[in-house]
Formats: sequence, C-alpha cells, structure tokens
Amino acid sequence: MDDLLTDALRQLLEDQCTPQLVRDVEAGQSPDALWAQLEESGFADALVPEAQGGAGLTLADVFPLLELCGRFAVPVPLAHTMLARAVLAEAGLARPTGSIAIASVAVAASLRCALVPFGRVADWVLTFVEGSAVLLPITEARMTPGVFPLDATLEWSETALAQARRAPVTHDLEALAACCAAAQLSGALMNVFSRTLQYANERQQFGRPIGKFQAIQHQLSVISEHAFAARMAAQIGCHSTNHVPNRQRVAVAKARTSEAALEVAALSHSIHGAIGFTAEFDLQLYTRRLHAWRQAAGSESYWHGVLGEELIDRHQGRAIDLIRATTDIT
Repeated sequence: MDDLLTDALRQLLEDQCTPQLVRDVEAGQSPDALWAQLEESGFADALVPEAQGGAGLTLADVFPLLELCGRFAVPVPLAHTMLARAVLAEAGLARPTGSIAIASVAVAASLRCALVPFGRVADWVLTFVEGSAVLLPITEARMTPGVFPLDATLEWSETALAQARRAPVTHDLEALAACCAAAQLSGALMNVFSRTLQYANERQQFGRPIGKFQAIQHQLSVISEHAFAARMAAQIGCHSTNHVPNRQRVAVAKARTSEAALEVAALSHSIHGAIGFTAEFDLQLYTRRLHAWRQAAGSESYWHGVLGEELIDRHQGRAIDLIRATTDIT
C-alpha cells in the first residue's frame, strides 16, 4: 500500500510538476491548476481520519509523500496542508478548500507571521495565537514578499482575527513545520545527489568522465553521506503513530537535514562548476530550496539548542539516554 501511494504521487508529480512549471510559479504564475490536480488526488487528506473523509494514515506512513514534495520542488504547500488538515480535523473544524501553510510563530500584537514558507502561493495560514490554533485567509493579509520567491511575511488586521476559525489545540506548530521542512529537505537532498552523480558520470574532461577523478569521487562520497544520513534523520522525525511528531525527534531531524543542506549545496555546485548557478539549469531550483528550507522553522543551531536544553533538563550527565530516547525506534 505504501508503494502504491508513493508511486501514484510520484507519477502525478512527474506529469504535472515539471521544472518549467516550478519556474513559472516562482515567476508569478498561478499554481491553481497544479493544486486542483493534487486536491482531486486526495493526498492532501492523507492524515485525516477515515471517518472524516481522509485516508487515516500516520505521519510515518506519509513520510515518503512528504519527501516527494521536496524531491520534485513542489511549489505549493502540499506537505503543510496534510498536517494542517489533520490538526483541524482533530479539533472538529471544517477543512477549507485550498492549500494551507503552517506558520510556526505569530506576533499576536500585530498578527504578523514572518517569512511564512509558501506564504505567497497558499490559500490559508495555520498559526498559533493566544493559546489557540488559528486559521487565517491569505486574501485578507498584507503581504511582503520574502527573498525566496514562494515565501512571504503576512500581517492581518484585528478584524480578520476576530472572524478567523480557532481550534483549542495544544499541538506544537513549530515542530509540525520543522517536521515538514526536514522531510522536504530530505527529498531535495536526494534529488541534488542524483543529479550531481549523473552529471559527474556524463561530463567529459581530459578524455574521461569527471566522476573518474579521485577528487570528484571524494566530493560525491561526502554528498552521499550527508544525503542518506539526512534521510534517516528525517524518517526519525516523522516516526509517529498519529499525525503529531515528537519534538525531540524533530529536533534531530531538522538539525541534521539543515546541516546537510549547506554541505550538499556547496559540493554539488563545486562539481557542476559555473553552469549549476544558471537560471536555465535545473540544479539551482533544488539548491535554492536547500538554503531556504534550512532556515525554515529553525536552522540547525536552533534545534541543537533544543536538544541541549533537553539534555540539561531531563538527562543530566547522560547524553546516551537522550540519544536512545530520540533515536531508538521499535
């Protein structure tokens, strides 16, 4: 069943989410046609209980789907929407049509969410204000574009907050957003590794592929090490029997995938040379996301701090206990 779901989404994304479409959406084209295909497929409701019209899957079940969102650089918040709809369903709130971005922090005084991933292309934002999860329409927000073309800082009026849907839940939206980012980073890292390996085997220099040179082989081995270690960490972050991730495991996942993002982006561009940075070459679509998602919902330094606090507060003097608690999966 897992393979059937993964293969179905992969086929849909191969057909509909081409690199050219990603470029077009980044340039300002509407993603509505792509979102309509994804909505019709039912993947956005994968984590919603069957009794409420969803597939009733767990976070561990949908990890391959979240990873595919990164592997194909999906320019809409499909991964965020899966988790957000599960939160809304649990709270008994009707799920809106359209895509939902998760904003981990909202400044309540001004209802401002800074640098929301997919904030420019989503229909709704789920955030946390004054003890409640709040669903806000992006059409009523004042938008300031971010550096990454799909992100934006959003600000709402008090009237919009008064009319917003509220859910009295205690979910850690920061951990949810970081879990999404880690899974998508994992997919993007594997894509960059595959593309770089293929390029090294095809690019000829001095009469043979550059992948035959020892220096390039060393760089490829480092990329491989980071990409696969990050994927394992992202799987740990998504290990859950429901839709709610464990914060400590998310900390491991986001810290490791963010660390890998810097190294893999740098080494892949080193192997590709100047061509990798050009707008016409597809590699930059994914390495730019590595940099953007590395910072989304907290970089590696932030999540290292979370793990450090956990070590001090609950596992004083025994780092091995924390490692076992966050990584031992039975």
